[in-house]
Amino acid sequence: QVQLVESGGGLVQAGGSLRLSCAASAASERTFGSYTMAWFRQAPGKDREFVAAISGSGGYTSYADSVKGRFTISRDNPKNTVYLSMNSLKYEDAAVYYCAGDRWGVLSRDQSKYTYWGQGTQVTVSS
Repeated sequence: QVQLVESGGGLVQAGGSLRLSCAASAASERTFGSYTMAWFRQAPGKDREFVAAISGSGGYTSYADSVKGRFTISRDNPKNTVYLSMNSLKYEDAAVYYCAGDRWGVLSRDQSKYTYWGQGTQVTVSS
């Protein structure tokens, strides 16, 4: 069983930057590298949507069109942590951001493919 804990959310002005972190516990350094990880987000009144995903090795990534070129997903396997660096934030990026993972999973935009989920971290963007 893997627990995912997100951090780094907060209030930021439009055009600003923020970096989210997701720490995986109960996963050893050797096994964390076998987890495909992703970020999803959910704004009030909207469905949860895919943001970005990264393969276990970090060699492959995938992004939603809405964040491509502004957000970067990365991971540090020895630290059991995945990151989401967000630049040029827009008002519409405001949401609760969730970290998700799946061992040996394929790089997917489908949230049903991910077994483990964090509790979420709030990102608020002010105009």
